[in-house]
Order: sequence, then C-alpha cells, then structure tokens
Amino acid sequence: MDREQVPTPPIARKVPKKLEAHGDVRVDNYFWLRDRANPGVIEYIEAENRYAEEATKPTDPLKKKLLEELKSRMIETDSSVPQKMDDYYYYTRSEKGRQYPIHCRRKGALDAEEEIILDENGIAKESVFFTVNMQKVSPDHRMLAYLADTNGSERNTLYVKDLGTDELLSEQIPNTSEMEWANDNKTIFYSIMDNAARAYKVFRHVLGTDPKVDVEVFHEEDPAFYYLVLSKTKTRKYILITVESPTTSEVLYIRADRPKDGFKVMRARKHGVIYLAIHHEDRFFIVTNENAINFKIVEAPESDPAAKNWKEFVPHREGVSIDVSDPHPFVEAFKAHLVIFERENGQGRIRVLNLKDKSSHYIDFPEEIFMAYPIENPDPESEELWIKYFSMVTPDTIYTYDLRTKKLELKKQDKFPGYDPSMYHQDRIFAKAKDGKNVLITLVHRKDMKKEGRNPTYLYGYGAYGTFEWATYNFNFMLIPLLERGFVCAHAHIRGGGEPGRRWHEDGRMLKKTNTFTDFIACAEHLISERYTSTDRLTIRGRSAGGLLMGAVTNMRPDLFKVVVAEVPFVDAVTTMLDPSIPQTIGEFEEWGNPALKQEYDYIKTYSPYDNIERKAYPNMLITASLNDIRVPYWEPVKWVAKLRAMKTDYNTILLKTGIVEGHSGASGRYDHLKYFAFMYAFILDRLGMRE
Repeated sequence: MDREQVPTPPIARKVPKKLEAHGDVRVDNYFWLRDRANPGVIEYIEAENRYAEEATKPTDPLKKKLLEELKSRMIETDSSVPQKMDDYYYYTRSEKGRQYPIHCRRKGALDAEEEIILDENGIAKESVFFTVNMQKVSPDHRMLAYLADTNGSERNTLYVKDLGTDELLSEQIPNTSEMEWANDNKTIFYSIMDNAARAYKVFRHVLGTDPKVDVEVFHEEDPAFYYLVLSKTKTRKYILITVESPTTSEVLYIRADRPKDGFKVMRARKHGVIYLAIHHEDRFFIVTNENAINFKIVEAPESDPAAKNWKEFVPHREGVSIDVSDPHPFVEAFKAHLVIFERENGQGRIRVLNLKDKSSHYIDFPEEIFMAYPIENPDPESEELWIKYFSMVTPDTIYTYDLRTKKLELKKQDKFPGYDPSMYHQDRIFAKAKDGKNVLITLVHRKDMKKEGRNPTYLYGYGAYGTFEWATYNFNFMLIPLLERGFVCAHAHIRGGGEPGRRWHEDGRMLKKTNTFTDFIACAEHLISERYTSTDRLTIRGRSAGGLLMGAVTNMRPDLFKVVVAEVPFVDAVTTMLDPSIPQTIGEFEEWGNPALKQEYDYIKTYSPYDNIERKAYPNMLITASLNDIRVPYWEPVKWVAKLRAMKTDYNTILLKTGIVEGHSGASGRYDHLKYFAFMYAFILDRLGMRE
C-alpha cells in the first residue's frame, strides 16, 4: 500500500463535550459516537469499513492466497472423540463446506447407528451470526436443552428439543445465559440477564408450562458479582449456583432430585475470599484462596459444608498455584483420586492424589513445555481422566489416563496437511522488567531461524484478570502461514495475568496496572536486544483487555512497533469506568479501579489509551470493533480511531474494521473466522514489506 495509492480515510466530525470529575475537565470530541441511534454513527462506521477494504485492495491477491493456505490447513471434516454417558456415546463432528458443528450420539456401541441431535448448520441458515453457547441433554437422554445467540449480544434464547420427535417444544425463553437440568427430566433452572448484561436471576421452569409462571429461586443484587454459573456436580447429586466478583465468590446448592427445595448458601460470602465446590461421595472438596493466594483445597461434609466445618486437605504452597479459570477450578474428583492441575513458574503439570493414603504422583508428558487441561468425564463411576494436551508445536491431542494403572493413552491428535512439527522449535526465555522482575516469554519459530535481528516477529499479550491465556503454549494452526514465512511467534506473560501464580495478577491490577505495560515493553525490547527481531519487523497483537495493553504501550513507545493489531480493545477506560450503566463496569472496579475515587481516577487517567493520545507519529494499526459487543462497547475502538486519525503526524495506515452483526469474539462461522485472519495477516505482511 504505497502512500499515494491509499484512499483518503474518513474523518469523524468533532462535537466537543466536557466531562468533569474530581474538578478535572476532559473534552471528548467524539462522545457523540456512543449514540447508536444517531444515523451519523452508522454512516461513519460503514465509511471506515469501506476504507479498510479500499485501502487493502492492493493486497487482495495476498488475502486470497492466505485464505487458501488457512483452509488447506484446516481439518474441514473431523469428529471429536466420543464420550460415554450412560448408554450413549456423544460426539461432535464437522463437514467440509459447513460453517458450524453437528452434534451426534450413538446408543449402546461406537458402531451403532448415528443420531444427529443438533445440526447447527440447519438452524443457522437465516442468521448472519449464530452460535450455540451451551447444550445439555436431560438425565434420561430424551430431551436436549440449548442456548443460542443470533446476533453476538450473548443474550441467548433457551430452546428445548424432544429427541424422540426431533421437534422443538413450544416454550422458548429469551435473555438467558446459563441452564441446568434437575434429575426429574422436566425441570430446568436458567439464569437471565439484567440491563447491564449481567446474569443476576435464576428461575425454575417445568416443561410444558408457560415461562411466565416460572419461579424465581435466586437473585444476585450486588452488581459487582457478574459471573453466575449453573452446574450439576459430576456425581449428579447436586445443582450449584456459583456467583463471583473479581475477588469474592459464593456457592449455593440444592439436591438435583429435589428441585422444589430452596437453594442453600454453602458459605456466606466474605470479601476477598474465592471458593469453588466439587462434590465427592458424602463430602465437598472446596478450592479456596482464603489465607492461600495460590489456592488450597479443603473438605467439608455435605450435610453441613459451612466454613466452620472446613478441614484442610491439600495445603497452600507459595511457589505452586492451583489452576482456577474463574469460576471453574481445574480439579477433578474421582472415586479414589483427586486430580489437581497445578502451575509452577508458568508451566502447568497434573498431580494425581490418592484419596486413601494421600500419596501423589505427576503425569509424564513427552514435552517440557506444554499446556493441559481437563475434559470432564461424564461417567461418575469412571477412574479415567480425560486430558486435552497441546504445545506451541504439537497440535491438540486427547489423552486418557487410567488413574489405577497410570497408563496414558493417546485417543486422537489433530493432523494438519503439510505441517511438520519437527521443523519448529519452542522455547521459554525471560525478559528483565523495569523493576527487575523476570517476565516469561514463550515463543516458537523455525529451527533454521538465525538471530540476526531481522526476523519478522508477532508478539501477543493479554495480562489481565489473573487468567492463564490458552495462547500460553497453544498450538494454533492459524499461525502456520506466519511460521512458514519465518516469523518468530511469541507470547509475553506479563503481570496482570496468572500464568506464574496469583501474585503475578496482584502485581498487575488496580494501582499496579502499569506494570503490565512496562513488562510488555521489556519483552519487546528483549526480543530486539537478543537479535530475534528489530523495531521495523515487530508486530504486536492483543484483544479486549489485551487491546487496552496495545493502546497503552503504543502511546508509551510508538517507536518500538511496526504494526499494532488491537481487537475489540478496551481503550476508553476513564469514561467507561465512570459509567455504571455500561455492562460489566461495576464488576470491573476490582480489576481496574473505580474512578469515582480520586486516587483511582488519577491513576487510570495516566494510562487510558484514549485519554493519552498525543500529536505524534503512531505505527501502522489494525483495530476491530463489533457492533453488538456487550463486553467492550463498539464506541471505544471507534472513538479511538477517530481521535488517532485527528492527532497522528505520520503517514502510517490505521484501519478500523467493525463487525455489523458480530459480538465480542467476532464472526461465528469458522470460514468467516478464517477470512478475518487472512485479512489481518495480509495487513501485517504488507506493512512489513512481505507481500510476496
């Protein structure tokens, strides 16, 4: 894209609006873009979309080539490993040319006749966007309940399908987010969302009755509690409601065979204490951070699991954390064993604990650097652990592990045509942070890569919520086109994330948030100083909270990066966090801070990407938004682009690509997803001068 060939970008009009807090006045020229009812807003977004297509038209051949490369790598026709549940084997498969999965089962044996219980392609025909966010069969396997989203808003509709007649029941319940069956095969518990898109109420519905008469069984009134999960224990004995804020949780329970009983609180919430429950025979195992920042496990009798009856079972260890992907603990209970997914120095491992004598051992895997997480075995009597395993060079692999014989059995490994893992090398290196901390970088590249300072490099970062991003050691077939072109693909495990443990999160949130940004800059500088790459060959990418990271580091060091990709980025931090009507804002106060408090206002303002744009040169940037995104409102990236265009002093390219019928995760269909990656990669390669 030579400068003289690029069309003129759209320029958003300025409508100054004064925003005042704590005596501080900010002028926002693009506040008007928040008003979706204003025809000018959609006109501007559509103009930006046209500009993005026109500006990248010279790369159309490259886009097409990349799309074909990605499609050639994709396993278009495939099937998951069947899992036995009672007398049925359940699995999901895909077919070439079809966007969505097909859910199936076989009764009695793996070679029995296939029964399709839900073909998402058939019900998605009339929808630009479609995703099934949850599906569960009734205990007697006669009914299927599922939640479907048709516009990306994450406000699902609950449907129930009679698997005997293959027809939908008449009752359909909108605005739902979670659901679970009681053991009577006719009662469904489901949650609904409030105006801020927060699941806050649970109702009990009986099949065949009007949803208008459904009974409310739970109401979460505290807006800080924005996670609500409905689940049934593996033993099938209890239904749980788990509610959680960023720092505090509470679990309620009911007998699954007594759906009309009232839910009981397991342990009254206590600020700063997270606890999550797993049922086992006549007790609960409870994973908690109470006086245990990296989590410990206690046990309590099911007859009275209150805090007074908690007894330590697996003690806290300072250097080892138990994996918790809020609000789900990665701990699996079996009749004779407890399996604990742990993490030390950023590397995961699986500990198997014998419940009789408390002896333990670790499962050996073929690589030193890998990621593994549990796939729930639906058979409560089984002593077989299901594991999803992958690394940066090893495709997704399904193992089963016999807890009695200690035998690890390979069930399936994804295959990608033309991909040879022996050509690539994965590694762990450490950058020195501004304050001396060692920051882990995981990376993958061709084995013939030479450290000559000129390798194109793709550096990803997130760094929030204490999560251990799946990209940590993830095999991503969509990176193959970059790896084949000589890219170093790296992930910066910066503070704010949870890979090295929960203290790592604490040191990158609230009034320590800027550690996240300086850590990322240190990682980029380390890759350059170690001669992996150079500033004119470095691309960085982040999405959502990682998009805030992209905005902050680009303001701080625009000279350090050649290309920046920020997807659905949270960038208007001060204004958004001052508006409690925006979905999830109140629940985010314990991650970012509450700007209603002056100290926290002043701190957030120091890094808020939108508020810190200056009149200076910025890198090439690709920014995405989704019109129906409830997590990061579309106007944040749209306003950011408008202001960047008005302020930047360079000739670098800024593109804004907005999904008109999409949500936070972008396009729903797998082929549409590939089209976006082809577009993104073409932009990156073109900006790096690698169009061939």
